[in-house]
Amino acid sequence: MADKLIQVTLVKSLYGQLANVANSARGLGLRRIGHTVVVADTPSNRGMVETAIHMLKVEPATATEKRS
Repeated sequence: MADKLIQVTLVKSLYGQLANVANSARGLGLRRIGHTVVVADTPSNRGMVETAIHMLKVEPATATEKRS
């Protein structure tokens, strides 16, 4: 499962969000609106994605995409 990757993009601002939601987005490595990162599809990363799902766009990533 760790060899699978997901591409996560921040589509809404972190401003005004609950601390745990903003921290989850930052924990994924997202810094600003439109910023995209590729992370491993692990249970811990999936938990952070589920916490902030209303602010994110999640897509499967290919192995050839750059990991951040």
